[in-house]
Order: sequence, then structure tokens, then C-alpha cells
Amino acid sequence: MRVERIAGALGAQIHDVDLSAPLADDTVSAIRQALLDHLVVFFRDQHLVPAELVAFGRRFGTLTCYPFVAGMPGHPEIIEVTKLPHERTNFGGIWHTDTAYLGEPPMGSMLYALEVPPAGGDTLFANMFAAYDALSDGMKRMLEGLRAVNSSAKADVSRTREDRIAGSPGDAARGVFEATHPVVRTHPESGRKGLYVNLAHTVRFEDMTESESAPLLAFLFGHEARPEFTCRFRWTKGALAFWDNRSTQHNPINDYHGHLRRMLRITIAGDRPC
Repeated sequence: MRVERIAGALGAQIHDVDLSAPLADDTVSAIRQALLDHLVVFFRDQHLVPAELVAFGRRFGTLTCYPFVAGMPGHPEIIEVTKLPHERTNFGGIWHTDTAYLGEPPMGSMLYALEVPPAGGDTLFANMFAAYDALSDGMKRMLEGLRAVNSSAKADVSRTREDRIAGSPGDAARGVFEATHPVVRTHPESGRKGLYVNLAHTVRFEDMTESESAPLLAFLFGHEARPEFTCRFRWTKGALAFWDNRSTQHNPINDYHGHLRRMLRITIAGDRPC
């Protein structure tokens, strides 16, 4: 197994691993360490059936179901992330941390490419440790102890799931989830601090109104997406991305209208942010 960094801020490609085969414990440990070191890792030229994707994901924790979209028949942990040629909106097409509106958001997510457009459809990832480290000491002191309210009902992200809900609604397709989490999160494995607010889900600070919260949140949302904190992944058929949801954000770029992009996604259970 060989690990190759792809950018300065985060991201690494892992070579010479067949994810469809049973993996030795030391290989799984090495992949987990690469995830902790680089925050998102990528594999190319994989040939996975759904059961093999599920088996690989379970080596890293318990898999959870996405509340808004039904899972695949026989594999409820897997959802299809698809944009059809006639559709104009892509699923999750905004900077976000997965399901921050849950009390215990996932530890990580995996996305596996079945079909990709001839060009476009890349995904951006951002390092929330780097975003926090770059703040002034005064800003860090102000954010310490603040908590933020996250909701599944923010309009910009709600619209991005409507096509998938229409085709395959989940049990809670029309529900609203809300959770309050620290603005600065301490990673449970590395102990590093990172920002934990995101454009898609964070609506306000605890004990403040949305209007009062808006100026500081707007600054943080823009700060988190600065180019020097990001990497960009160009998808190919058979590629798999595995990101640490506790320390990253991601943004799938919607620049491939008229073409099909079809992926499979699984999420790995996490803990309550602190």
C-alpha cells in the first residue's frame, strides 16, 4: 500500500489496495491512519458490488442510514447519489458537513463512483483544522464555548435533495432534524481543534437570533472555503472517496448538466461533538 498526497491542505490517494478483497487488519489500520493524517483518502480503479462496499465500510465502524432517501433494496445502508441528464440541481451541492443536524453526526462517509460525466462533477474538500488554526487568537477566544444550532431545513440544501426524495423517499423524508453542537470541535482521535459550522446546516448561534448570528457565520462560511484549505478530486469510474466528517467539509460541483453522474454512498456512525 502506498499513500500519495494530492494537495498541501488535505487529501491523499492510496495505491495498491483492492477493496473488493478481504483486508488484513494491518491494512485497515494503515488506511485509518492515512485518513487521520490526510482527512480524506481516495482509491481509484476499484470494482465493488454493493455487498463489498458495505463490507469495506464496516471495517471502520457501524453503518447508518440516511434519513431522507431510502437505501438500496437489500442494502439499506447504501443510497444512490445520482444526477440525471435532465436534472439541474445536484444532491448536496453546497459546502457542508454531512448531517450536522443529527445529535451524533457520522464519523465519516464513503462515496463510490459508478458512472461519471466526461468532464466536471469534481468534489472539493476543505480542512477544518487548517481553517481554525488560521484564525486570530482573538477570534479563537470569541468562538471558544460558543454553540451553534444546525437544521436539516435550510432552504439552500433542502432543494438539493428534492429530486432524490421524489424518486426514493426515506422514512423521514419530510421530517426536520435539529441539533446544537460546539462551534469549535475537538477531534476525538487526534485531539485537534477544528471549526464545526457549515453553510448548508448551521442557522444561528445558541441563545442568539438568526439576524444576530448572520454576520459572524457569514465570515466563518467564507473563511472555511478559502482555496488554501482545500483540495479538488476529479472522479473516474471506480473511484472511491473516504472522508473524515469530523474534520472536513465538501462541496460537489454542479457543472455537468446534460450528463449522468451516479454514485453509491455509505456513512459510518459517529459520536456527539464536543
